[in-house]
Amino acid sequence: MKVKTELTFPGELKDEPILCFLCKKFNIILSILEASFSTEVGWALLVFEGTEEELKKSFAYLKEKGVEVKELKQSA
Repeated sequence: MKVKTELTFPGELKDEPILCFLCKKFNIILSILEASFSTEVGWALLVFEGTEEELKKSFAYLKEKGVEVKELKQSA
């Protein structure tokens, strides 16, 4: 399943390799469509691909870290 997602990162996470860690920890594939980061905030438009269970775990992890997750569109 694929999910198009908008993520907003708080500034305190600017030095953490969160997206790299997601791909290593969870069985997902990420495609970065667009992104912008500053010292105060980061924003990214991504397509997550994986099983529904792995996507849920990924989104839960991001939310625990303080990342705002907004699902935009799903496809099989």
